[in-house]
Amino acid sequence: MNQSSKQRRQHVDKAGTLSVVRQCELLQVHRSGLYYKPCAQSPENLDLMRIIDEQYLKYPFYGVPRMTMHLRKLLGRVINKKRVERLYKLMGLEALGPKPNTSKPTAGHKKYPYLLRNLQAAHVNHVWAIDITYIPMKKGFMYLVAIIDIHSRYIVGWSLSNSMEAKWVVDVIKEAINKHGKPEIINSDQGSQFTSEEYIGFLESGPVQIKISMDGKGRAIDNIFIERFWRSLKYEHVYLNPVDNGLDLYSGINKWMDFYNMVRVHQSIDYQTPEEVYGTAA
Repeated sequence: MNQSSKQRRQHVDKAGTLSVVRQCELLQVHRSGLYYKPCAQSPENLDLMRIIDEQYLKYPFYGVPRMTMHLRKLLGRVINKKRVERLYKLMGLEALGPKPNTSKPTAGHKKYPYLLRNLQAAHVNHVWAIDITYIPMKKGFMYLVAIIDIHSRYIVGWSLSNSMEAKWVVDVIKEAINKHGKPEIINSDQGSQFTSEEYIGFLESGPVQIKISMDGKGRAIDNIFIERFWRSLKYEHVYLNPVDNGLDLYSGINKWMDFYNMVRVHQSIDYQTPEEVYGTAA
């Protein structure tokens, strides 16, 4: 049996179906982007989450009490505060404002400084920023992770998933590094995925050695570039094109990402596209 025959057999399981790896190759999707089963919620919760997401994009300092009052006034009915709190956690949201005891570190969480204050991203792959956001669908929702090169505004990596796991995040970073080289610094918030042993261990490992920067608690501007990107994605594409399933969501976002990187000009980079700035400098 030749090598190609062996490889083909490895891509087919005992039931005669294609393996996940082979499906990803055929769809030209990274394996971490094939987690397209939507997270199930009631239609009412999905409606609330969509409203919360839009309001939070406008006012990221809205905590659970203020968002609860907004929903009650908007919908004209009683919305339970505990319900809103649960949806916040499900969506990975946290009010960007002062909170009690924020100076106390989370148990087992190593503190990393915010390295971007007064720092100018002088060239491509100097600083990357990474974040995760909630993406609504008609009958569910998914999570999107994206990595932006701050100097060029180029999206160097992204993926959809139905769960926010550290391994998923690390896989996307690995793929971005394989394609574009590694950054000197990568900035994130202090979410559990970015403070996990898997994430920290990978970035601090011998072969990689990337400096870790983390947003300060309650600071709305620390990761401003990726926050602006989320607004553009949602207002220009996601909200205007609701889809039924994860494959359609992936296809639509994939096309919009190409538009963002290769067609959409940015005033902040002298009306060039991110690809023009990233490609000419990389």
